[in-house]
Amino acid sequence: MDGRKIILLAGALIVAAITAFMARSLFMGASAPVADAQIAPAAAVPTGPKVMVATRALPVGTIIGPDTVKFQPWPKELIENAYFVEADGFDPKTVMGTVVRFAIPAGQPVTQGALVKPGDRGFLAAALGAGMRAVTVPVSAQSSVAGFVFPGDRVDLILTQSVEGGGDGPPLKASETVLRNLRVLATDQRADKQTDEKGNTIVNTFSTVTLEATPSIAEKIAVAQQVGTLSLSLRSIADNAADLEEAIASGDVDVPEGDNPAAERAMLARVAARPIEGKASYSTGADVSRFQRATVPGRSNGGGGSAPTQMASASGFPGAAPASSNSGPVVRVARGTSVTAVEVGGKK
Repeated sequence: MDGRKIILLAGALIVAAITAFMARSLFMGASAPVADAQIAPAAAVPTGPKVMVATRALPVGTIIGPDTVKFQPWPKELIENAYFVEADGFDPKTVMGTVVRFAIPAGQPVTQGALVKPGDRGFLAAALGAGMRAVTVPVSAQSSVAGFVFPGDRVDLILTQSVEGGGDGPPLKASETVLRNLRVLATDQRADKQTDEKGNTIVNTFSTVTLEATPSIAEKIAVAQQVGTLSLSLRSIADNAADLEEAIASGDVDVPEGDNPAAERAMLARVAARPIEGKASYSTGADVSRFQRATVPGRSNGGGGSAPTQMASASGFPGAAPASSNSGPVVRVARGTSVTAVEVGGKK
């Protein structure tokens, strides 16, 4: 190889080395490109007048209270004449105790036509749920929690009665919770809470309470009024969780499948609103005082003693008269609480 070719080859290698060195320096010295974060424009917050909106979904029959509505800014161009506007000097106390006549979705404005006031025509019918009935029961100050029961509260119904027996002893005093989770619609024809100038609730005694019940429960309440004295027991809001667990365990409530929050909320609303009958708990006089009875007094045995007996015959009737000493067959005839032993084939 001649010298000219060697010089050209050496020059090409030098140029290639210099080019590679410069390219390496260029890539290592350049910083990686940084994408500028684009700040999303903030959602436009309505700055118009405040209107009354529903804090949650309000189905038909919901009684309006402080926890069901609130004031929220609303675009001025979207405000209708039927809205309740705070800027107009509107007092929210005027709608407390009214009843929702048309369903209102959560976050939507409450319109004047969607509410019906106490005393208006159709008020009580609007307050009732589908398939429910209104029944009024008499109460006293002692049997109505001293007046601390208001429309929208949930109560249990307690029946107190005296059960007469066939003996000479005192009657059996008994009290039992016959119905549970009944919604109070009105007290003495009032379906709203009275407040003073400072907003404090005024507690008044009343003589009647109107309750929401199913047709079968309304029949039971009518009978209970004739049997004994009715009292109200105010329920706690926390009882709904225990009722839900019991309803699920007994199969009375269908649990929705999958993860559907809307279906779960609907299930909770159904459990909280349903009256409960059956599974009544009771207490007798003996549970309160040792000097009271625990059972219905039975009929005395007629042998000269005046103390009532609690003997049970073979037929299972308490207080039955003992069979005679005859050895023949005996038939026991029951007439109410009285049981008579008649010998078969004996003399009349």
